[in-house]
Amino acid sequence: QVQLVESGGGLAQTGGSLRLSCVASGRIFSTLAMGWFRQAPGKEREFVATISWVGGIIYYADSVKGRFTASRDNAKKLVYLQMNSLKPEDTAVYYCAAKSGGTSSDSASYEFWGQGTQVTVSS
Repeated sequence: QVQLVESGGGLAQTGGSLRLSCVASGRIFSTLAMGWFRQAPGKEREFVATISWVGGIIYYADSVKGRFTASRDNAKKLVYLQMNSLKPEDTAVYYCAAKSGGTSSDSASYEFWGQGTQVTVSS
């Protein structure tokens, strides 16, 4: 089992920045691919970014490419999402998730999920 806890959400202005963190406990973190997803009110959960277990393979949704950066520190069992140039449409609950195997943008392939952290971007 893997337990994931996100933090770092909050309120930001348009153009501002936030950094989300996700700490893992339990199973060997370094063997897991990690993903970030988000869900806005009334919308489906959507893919944001995924990072391989060694951190060398990272994919982003087109909507965040160039603005968001995913990274991880396996020694600390942490994964990060640096969010810059925030827009009101980035407002959502952000979730980190973990899976065995390689990276994926498909939320159904992820085995473990955090509880989410709210990000609100004001215009």
